[in-house]
Amino acid sequence: MTVIIELMSVFPSFFLSLLIMFLHVFWGFHFNLNWHIALGHGGSRAAEYLKQHLFDNLMKHPQFLENTKLAISETYQQTDVDFLDSEKDSYRDDGSTASTAVLVGSHLYVANVGDSRTVISKAGNAIPLSEDHKPNRSDERKRIENAGGVVMWAGTWRVGGVLAMSRAFGNRMLKQFVVAEPEIQDQKIDEEFELLVLASDGLWDVVPNEDAVSLARTEEEPEAAARKLTEAAFTRGSADNITCIVVRFQHDKADPANPQHN
Repeated sequence: MTVIIELMSVFPSFFLSLLIMFLHVFWGFHFNLNWHIALGHGGSRAAEYLKQHLFDNLMKHPQFLENTKLAISETYQQTDVDFLDSEKDSYRDDGSTASTAVLVGSHLYVANVGDSRTVISKAGNAIPLSEDHKPNRSDERKRIENAGGVVMWAGTWRVGGVLAMSRAFGNRMLKQFVVAEPEIQDQKIDEEFELLVLASDGLWDVVPNEDAVSLARTEEEPEAAARKLTEAAFTRGSADNITCIVVRFQHDKADPANPQHN
């Protein structure tokens, strides 16, 4: 299987930090790739911290290969603790979303905290592999209220009338309610899986899942697909950061056990 990756970003700013990470390990038969988007709010420090530490922390987790879900979940939460500890003498209250897609062999794990989203195309159908963490999501609202928090309308639904997402890294003042515990989905990648789109809310606010997959499938090269998606979001009036990673799977029937990456 050949995996081709391209990232496109428009409106890069003080609030945006991106990282694409690749790893080819172990003993010659595991093929692992990690794609990651971190989108900061209230400042860039949380996103920059994730850029510097999240990938390394995940790779160092002793259960990364044996129990990838556990490794991702524990890494997210410990990295959040470490970031908050590093900021204990600061008066800032930065936060960040994070979405991570990890390919271990032919198994794809997608973790999410916040409102970035990952969608995969399977035989032309758009399948979301993450669910946005919005305060008005019924289960999220219940969790927040059970912890003593409130969800209120202030232009949009917000935790404590402040934050428009229900999970995030950082955000010390709301930490009791805004957790960094990821939701994780997994998929076995087979020949029906064509491509993956991982993008910030600047794309998904104006481009539905089905539209994103349809647009991406019209382009052979992932670079062109990523560009088309970011341009579509811009044309449709997105005023937020628009960041997009496109991954195309090219299945090599002759030698599926010998993947390559570009």
